[in-house]
Amino acid sequence: MYLSKDIYVGGQWVASASDRTLVVRSPSTEEVVGEVPDASPADIDAAVGAARSAFDSGPWPRMSPVERAEVMLALLDQLSARLAQLETVIAAETGTPRMLLRPAQIDNALDVLRYYAGLAGGLVVEAPRTGVNAAAVVRREPVGTVAAIIPWNAPLFLSMMKVAPAMAAGCTVVLKAAPETPVNAYLLAEAADAAGVPPGVLNVLATGPASGERLVTHPGIDKIAFTGSTAAGRRIAGLAGEQLKHVTLELGGKSAAIVLDDADLDAAMLQLIGSTMSLSGQMCIAQSRILVSRERYDEAVERFAAVAGVLPVGDPLEEGTFIGPLISRRQRERVLGYIAAGREAGAVPVVGGGVPSHLERGWYVEPTVFRDVSNDMSIAQEEIFGPVVVFIPYTDVTEAVSVANDSPFGLHGTVWTSDLERGLAVGREIRTGTFGVNGMTLDAGLPFGGVKSSGLGRECGPEGLDAYLDTKTIFLPAATEPSA
Repeated sequence: MYLSKDIYVGGQWVASASDRTLVVRSPSTEEVVGEVPDASPADIDAAVGAARSAFDSGPWPRMSPVERAEVMLALLDQLSARLAQLETVIAAETGTPRMLLRPAQIDNALDVLRYYAGLAGGLVVEAPRTGVNAAAVVRREPVGTVAAIIPWNAPLFLSMMKVAPAMAAGCTVVLKAAPETPVNAYLLAEAADAAGVPPGVLNVLATGPASGERLVTHPGIDKIAFTGSTAAGRRIAGLAGEQLKHVTLELGGKSAAIVLDDADLDAAMLQLIGSTMSLSGQMCIAQSRILVSRERYDEAVERFAAVAGVLPVGDPLEEGTFIGPLISRRQRERVLGYIAAGREAGAVPVVGGGVPSHLERGWYVEPTVFRDVSNDMSIAQEEIFGPVVVFIPYTDVTEAVSVANDSPFGLHGTVWTSDLERGLAVGREIRTGTFGVNGMTLDAGLPFGGVKSSGLGRECGPEGLDAYLDTKTIFLPAATEPSA
């Protein structure tokens, strides 16, 4: 069990000013696996103060991009040296099954850090430019101090999607971990300390939404980077707007997978199992609405349900387990509430729909597949964040595109077809930030983010670095040529 009475501020482990703690329970055993301070307003003030000082007068923003890249690679080495510990901690905190732990939770995080270390090393900070009537030097400068606010479903990966580009740009960061999964963030702080990250560049604490709002509104913070619910994102956007702060929001999703009639149905349904049920459906990019033509609808439902109904559910540490627990009792009750609402609306559960009878402990829900779903039902419109998939029939591709776009969200989506050009054509019609043809993925080098209620801005790729840079134009005297 991981125990700490400290927070990581200004390059040091210091005693928290809080008299409250966050008790971390394993979602599979319900046993306590960690305890850390529930950061107080005074803790947040200290963390922001350290980040502010490090940005205003510390070495990090003044280092060359190559120097920052070297420190980031040292951090990568330190995290890599802690792989076994990270696996143990993240499995205990999140309940992620062993087979998904490295690819979904850890390898992606390291890929992001490695990518931005490379991008940092080649960052062009300033360049001469000649305008219509003037000459200038155009600079790219870090936006300042960053509040990185992280959810519980893929905590290390989502932390790195914010911390890595912020560090590459020369920003300093206050990382607020989710109260359900704070320990992995503490391991990140330990790695940063061992890697020689300068004091105040990365500050780590954990707390809930109430204290977290103090971080968002703190006058010492210049940018907020948030991943979480749409409701919380709207609140953060409003608070940030009042203070004209930079903001990046990666919010909820209700993505649609459009299965065209020419698709290999066996291959598509098998891959969609992974795209819907991984991490027990606790993914913002889960393809939780599957759209199939009326001609192939029954066949698709039958094939998908046949696999979903036999997915191994149980202890995430046991070999072969694919479906682990949900993060908390509250989340399980929320998901079960949606399942009940689906039944009441007339949708028919083909498999699942309850709590596994063979598991006495843990916050589990059976993989659940609904058929006879209309797109206006709550289970088709609202993000459930659990192992629940709905099948919706369509008449033609025009209707499929219309149904896919009939959503308040626009984060991800897929199309399944044997014709690549046809798949691209469908993808161009879907109003979403990311889209996949015959597959779903995230890539450190490619932009990710949503439209509509799925968020603002982009993470990953060069666009993710741009989100942490401001542009400054320095005009030169008339008749002066800018120097290279």
